[in-house]
Amino acid sequence: MTLQELVHQAASIYSDKIAVCFDECNNQPPVYYTYKTVVNAASELSNFLLLHCDFQEIQEVGLYCHPGINLPSWILGILQVPAAYAPIDPDSPPALSTHFMKKCNLSYILVEKQQINKFKSSYETLLNYDTPKEYNDLVLFRLHWKNAEASLMLNDRKQNYEKEKMANSTNSENSNAEKTEERMDVRQKNCLAYVLHTSGTTGIPKIVRVPHACIVPNIQHFRVLFEITQEDVLFLASPLTFDPSVVEIFVALSSGACLLIVPTSVKMLPSKLAAVLFSHHRVTILQATPTLLRRFGSQLIKSTVLSASTSLRVLALGGEAFPSLTVLKSWRGVDNKTQIFNVYGITEVSSWATFHRIPEKFLNSTLKCELPVPLGFPLLGTVVEVRDTDGFTIQEGHGQVFLGGRNRVCFLDDEMTVPLGTMRATGDLVMVKDGEMFFLGRKDSQIKRHGKRLNIELVQQVAEGLQQVESCAVTWYNQEKLILFMVSKNDLVKEYIFKELQKHLPSHAIPDELVLIDSLPFTSHGKIDVSELNKIYLNLKPECKLNGKEELWEKLQYLWKSILNLSEDPLKVSDESLFLNSGGDSLKSIRLLNEIEKLVGTSVPGLLEIILSSSILEIYNHVLQTVFPDEDLVFSKNYATKRKFSDIYQEETSGKSLHQKSVMTLNYDNELTAFTTVSRGSQILSLNSKFLTKLGLCSSAQSSDLISQTNIQNVKSLNPPALIGKSKDPSCTAKVSEEGTYGTAAKKMELHVRWRSDTGKCVDASPLVVIPAVDESSATVYIGSHSHRMMALDLYSGKVKWEQILEDRIESSACISKCGNFIVVGCYNGLVYVLKSNSGEKYWMFSTEDAVKSSATMDPTTGLLYIGSHDQHSYALDIYVRIHLISLS
Repeated sequence: MTLQELVHQAASIYSDKIAVCFDECNNQPPVYYTYKTVVNAASELSNFLLLHCDFQEIQEVGLYCHPGINLPSWILGILQVPAAYAPIDPDSPPALSTHFMKKCNLSYILVEKQQINKFKSSYETLLNYDTPKEYNDLVLFRLHWKNAEASLMLNDRKQNYEKEKMANSTNSENSNAEKTEERMDVRQKNCLAYVLHTSGTTGIPKIVRVPHACIVPNIQHFRVLFEITQEDVLFLASPLTFDPSVVEIFVALSSGACLLIVPTSVKMLPSKLAAVLFSHHRVTILQATPTLLRRFGSQLIKSTVLSASTSLRVLALGGEAFPSLTVLKSWRGVDNKTQIFNVYGITEVSSWATFHRIPEKFLNSTLKCELPVPLGFPLLGTVVEVRDTDGFTIQEGHGQVFLGGRNRVCFLDDEMTVPLGTMRATGDLVMVKDGEMFFLGRKDSQIKRHGKRLNIELVQQVAEGLQQVESCAVTWYNQEKLILFMVSKNDLVKEYIFKELQKHLPSHAIPDELVLIDSLPFTSHGKIDVSELNKIYLNLKPECKLNGKEELWEKLQYLWKSILNLSEDPLKVSDESLFLNSGGDSLKSIRLLNEIEKLVGTSVPGLLEIILSSSILEIYNHVLQTVFPDEDLVFSKNYATKRKFSDIYQEETSGKSLHQKSVMTLNYDNELTAFTTVSRGSQILSLNSKFLTKLGLCSSAQSSDLISQTNIQNVKSLNPPALIGKSKDPSCTAKVSEEGTYGTAAKKMELHVRWRSDTGKCVDASPLVVIPAVDESSATVYIGSHSHRMMALDLYSGKVKWEQILEDRIESSACISKCGNFIVVGCYNGLVYVLKSNSGEKYWMFSTEDAVKSSATMDPTTGLLYIGSHDQHSYALDIYVRIHLISLS
């Protein structure tokens, strides 16, 4: 059975019934064609093509036109040759259409007369063509490609076919007992129905050649599923380049129903389109993407599209993630009876693969429903499988959808033959539970943010469910910023939306920015245009919106309170307020950073560190120096010593006692440990100890200092008595005089082995030595090895204090946290481990995409840890809130 045979069967029964209606929506009466007219016009075009076309192997005819009254006849006329039609959108970028025509190696193309000039101007530099042949409102061009690339494509196809043929022959000879694999051949007469290309949003667009045997089961099943009769009116909502258009056209014309067509420009006007569809023509069947439906707006959907008196009997939504049931119910008017379907499929197995009808009990329920909408059951002839990452079919759990069926196969790009029953990967992830599939999102929508996996479609679904949101979209801009674009129902405050999102989303899923727009841009296929959204964000030129330093202070206070959810607090923020102590965290600090830089219209170097470690007044001064460099500061640097991160736990230098809650939410111990460390490169780091002045490393006003090998000579005394005292041979130790100069008592330096410890395998990492300030005799050496062991050894005896076995070998040198309570080390399995320094117990693990061989470094000011991975990213980790802040390629 072919598409044209389905139409001829209906035409033989309903010859005088209206088959097509075209309404230009310009105050002129619509134009109507009966089934008899459509079939006769198609036959005339078929005769014209047979007279002027000399096809080579694959019979395909391009169709370059806008939707109109003759469109069904033109498609039917090409199919009756028999040939496949290859639609080309006049409004599509010429480069994309050129790629499509080249890949198809199109020899013939029908161009609508009204589009002749546009066609020639767009492609005359790429094509040679014979003298065109005219036929009514069409012009037939025979194409000759100028460059050699296209002319080689047919030869490549032949070579591919010969290879396939030889392989099949070899397999047959080697296994005579086995049945020869059945294959579908693209050159078989009456094989192909149409040729499309994928959108190319995830890579180079693929050419998809669709056999009649693949698409006809869709048409047959939907006619039964939607209970189509000759009284129905179906709207051609999809462009010809989007395969759901095939379902719309042929479900209508194979059932005796009427197909309504309107100009593309009218589809861009929601109010006008709603009036045309549901008032003038009483459309009963609508197939659309959720984005296309959202363009009507919730009020218009509720009052017209899904009202109690609507003509719409069936609404099928597909091509994108299905709206939540909560959103769907908010769109329905009281007593609406429209049947609503979730349909799912991919172009590579054209067109739809599964369906699910939303039960009336869910649509009519007054209770809030958070249940996801399943993908449903396979359509006629379709096989659906869910496979795990190892390629095994699963009945429960998470996996990727694969689609196919004996005859539900298409030819991709240069494929000449395809085995019957071929299964295609969709790139869509689902969860299988109790025999039902629930859509999770595209594989390419899965991102890694703040060290955790996130599907950006989840963020969109949650935002869309908020009462004030008309429609929205989320993009991962430049793979570094999560941007929420929103069309609001009324004037709303961004801070309110962020507050609501925080109630429903984990912290790593909160968007970096919220951009309010008038309407969402969408592609010709009715899907959200992500590239256009990115352009909108790119063109948001930040400008300094401040009139002076007083306004900066006011707006900084406002941002502070809104991000920390203190908007309702009437009190002014105290000058000494610290961000982390006021309810802030690492993610909120990045939001504050973004909002401040957006406010002042420029980047502010070093601002994140200041936010994490300083008071609001010091943040203000830091921003003031960048924005108004000529203005006087509120206070001088002499008046206020810059507060280090660790000062949150200490007394200020003025002597005023601060009783503030620690930002480190630790279950076992939230006190700082004073210590000195010696690590790779002879780096000596002393933290959190007032005894540092005794060592001469820094003044009492400082809390930390880092000393490299180049300035070790400035250390007046660094000879731990415990170490020297235990040496039996004084000649092996170089003495240091009280004045800080090396003494002459030792004529030479000798090294002796005090102890050795077996790690099991080779050691590539450097040791980390940690000497506590309180009890120097309990100094510890931390070291990892290829045996997967991370060990803590007593510095003086070599005795093992604890040992932790990790999942892979360790080549990363350990690093200690600012508080002294944790050891951080990278592992070859891609994980970064945070271990308790006193026991080796695992506190937190952070996952990268590849082996971690480099050593972590700790910023003594902020306490942040930085580490690199073989996945070509560097990560900033805040171990106290167990999250990572940024990933830099």
